[in-house]
Amino acid sequence: MNSYPSADSLDDTARLILRLTLGILILLHGIAKITNGIDPIQGMVAGMGLPAFFAYGVYAGEVLGPVLLIIGFYARVGAALIAINMIFAILLAHTGELASLAPSGGWALELQGVFLFTAVSLMFMGPGRISVNQR
Repeated sequence: MNSYPSADSLDDTARLILRLTLGILILLHGIAKITNGIDPIQGMVAGMGLPAFFAYGVYAGEVLGPVLLIIGFYARVGAALIAINMIFAILLAHTGELASLAPSGGWALELQGVFLFTAVSLMFMGPGRISVNQR
């Protein structure tokens, strides 16, 4: 008798780990926005010529999206919200670093890149069976 877990259950466990990791790490940023406000983001958004109220979208990308991802309820939507949030974060605060290396030799935006592409991967993969509605 085979005592190893099936490939499907390992895939579902891996998806859960990715969802929880990305969701928790981004949610911590959202909690900071709830606690400290979004005035700096409003300034960046207005500086790009967009209405300052667009800054409130950060709550969708850093609170709602991560919560959906963590519980696995419309997790693809949650991942999409995070991906959109990361694109805006890169465009608003990090465009000057797109082609830069950090002093340690890595890409200056490696954290933002990991967040963005993990969210995109979860959008394509879905949450797996260890979720509320597997969507």
